[in-house]
Amino acid sequence: MKKELKAFFNRNQGRGYKSKDISKKLGFTSEHEYASLKAALHKLEEEGFLIRTGKRYQLNKMPSTNKLTGRLEMNKNGYGFVIINNENINDIFISSGNLGAALDGDIVEVELFAKQKGKNLEGQIIKVIKRKRKEYVGKLKKSNSFYFISPDDPNIQRDIYINKTHLSGAKTGDKVVVGNLSWDSSMLNPEGEIIEVYGKAGSVDAEILSLSREFNLRYKFPKSVLTEADKILGNISEDEINNRIDYRDKNVFTIDPDDAKDFDDALSVEKLENGNYSIGIHIADVSYYVKKGSALDQESNSRGNSVYFVGKVIPMLPEKLSNQICSLIPNEDRLTYSVIVQITLRGKVVDYKIDRTIINSKRRFTYEEAQKIIEQGNGAFSEDLLLLNKIAQILRKKRMREGSFDFISPEVKFELDENGMPVSIAIKKTQESNMLIEEFMLLANRIVACHISSGKTGPVKPFVYRVHDLPDKEKIIEFSRFVKTLGYSFDPDSSSKSASFQNLLNQVKSKEEEALINELAIRSMAKAVYSTQNIGHYGLGFKYYTHFTSPIRRYSDLIVHRLLFYYLNNKRGEIYSLEQLEEICDNISATERNAVEAERLSTKIKQIEYLKNHLGNEFSAIISGIINFGIFVKLTDILAEGLVRLRDLDDDYYEHDEKKYAIIGKRTKKQYRLGDKVNVRLIRVDEERSELDFIIVDSKD
Repeated sequence: MKKELKAFFNRNQGRGYKSKDISKKLGFTSEHEYASLKAALHKLEEEGFLIRTGKRYQLNKMPSTNKLTGRLEMNKNGYGFVIINNENINDIFISSGNLGAALDGDIVEVELFAKQKGKNLEGQIIKVIKRKRKEYVGKLKKSNSFYFISPDDPNIQRDIYINKTHLSGAKTGDKVVVGNLSWDSSMLNPEGEIIEVYGKAGSVDAEILSLSREFNLRYKFPKSVLTEADKILGNISEDEINNRIDYRDKNVFTIDPDDAKDFDDALSVEKLENGNYSIGIHIADVSYYVKKGSALDQESNSRGNSVYFVGKVIPMLPEKLSNQICSLIPNEDRLTYSVIVQITLRGKVVDYKIDRTIINSKRRFTYEEAQKIIEQGNGAFSEDLLLLNKIAQILRKKRMREGSFDFISPEVKFELDENGMPVSIAIKKTQESNMLIEEFMLLANRIVACHISSGKTGPVKPFVYRVHDLPDKEKIIEFSRFVKTLGYSFDPDSSSKSASFQNLLNQVKSKEEEALINELAIRSMAKAVYSTQNIGHYGLGFKYYTHFTSPIRRYSDLIVHRLLFYYLNNKRGEIYSLEQLEEICDNISATERNAVEAERLSTKIKQIEYLKNHLGNEFSAIISGIINFGIFVKLTDILAEGLVRLRDLDDDYYEHDEKKYAIIGKRTKKQYRLGDKVNVRLIRVDEERSELDFIIVDSKD
């Protein structure tokens, strides 16, 4: 796809094209081909081969001169590469002495040297055309008579000096934002001014604020949004109640993590006269309160989703809605949008109804409380819980037979003290109570998507799907080579058949390398995204899938609620055009990726905060990556990742063997391979660069 697109733009260099025009010209007309084409266009734009103006893509032409333009990517060792927007030119190597006044991510002009650095041309940066960012976050420090910050971003490897007249009241040790950067090649380091003070570095608020700034997250709600939220009343009129199915006298309950503040899904079950069961999957009706085009709606669209940092949430909606009016709090009447499924005890869906409802939750269970009832067979609503769990297990087995994967991505849970500092870390356990909720949410999402796509509401209408494309062939071949070195079999030619993946996952279940193989398998696949073009969900094995069950924390689900109500009630005209939905899908896919990265960094920071008090301790680990200067290891108990540098392996001189995914001792032929289990000792913690260094104590059998 990328090769065809490159050839197309090289033939048509004079103008820009919309994705739809390109698909017609190249004959890519199926839903799957069009989705793949859009993904390839996005990738070529990221690589700099294309530029986009509005919705039109065109070739990014390069001048035929020894001065080229590109984006600087820094290496942690102090040198960098300029990525040039020309497929015929490799990245240009820039030594640390030739970086000029450029920082990581800047768009720069490079003057080429006659020499090359291996396969790469070499050059020097002579001009910064555009800074990647205008503001930098870091901790204020003082050395002798001058102040400076070392930016939190480890790729920004220059300290930024601050004149004492530009401190804005900040004190040494505060977390600050520095802007108004000035730097030319005559100056040793850039200079800036403090434009915002977050407070003492290390405090919860300061760290959350700095992470928010780092990832351009909207931490505070605008006044107009809060004012609009404050005007929303929680009381429900009789007219509204009469327009809904009343579930307030039913046994409805929620099951959530123990630290959850917002509850956006609930369940109910009752036996029908025909012997089947009616299962209600009740979802908070946020769309009733957040109207299209309102200040709340626009803010939710911009945020795209809630972001869950360790110990703190940046919600998509103001607290009055997310934690109160919309949240399915026990013993309170709440408006919901429900999928009511008639199902047999064998898990066959006989019928369903999608409608607006009103509920009154009778109990708020934590996962642990529900699990205890499932295991012991008694307790509040035990009959309902046991029945739901039985049906969920049947649905899960059926889903696996039909092509779903059972990927396990372990997550850690932190116990924090009153100052927000981690005192313990443990891997979250996935229990039957977790899987119970997951199965019914998957069922609701699938039914909603199928309902729209099957034409039950008339012709297929514009909609938001959650899609997952087929894996990249080259990545699957590489993955197959790796698992073979660990003694497992996987046929890359049958990767489109999910049974091959599931067979491999079954082989590694409960083994120490399970997490690593799961992680690498996920990396080898495409990312799930939001799209108006339904190509199905490969990982789940579903032909139709959407997100309907979390409208408090995901804008996608809020949009799906609106579309459903509009279509089910046969409204005239259109609530959203296809183009509007495409823009929304692009935005929420991007905000989701950004949130995932921010959440990962938040977890990493807390892991490092915890481990700084465990210098010298030994840990069990697994080798999670190998590069030419070291080995990455992941601690099996707390999932923190760090580096064992080759220079610290003093029993031999080790060399990197890419084909064997190993480093090999030149004299002893001793090997350390990807996936090997090792014991390591923590020898260095660098909080500012978010780095951990280990040494290997000995290998594990």
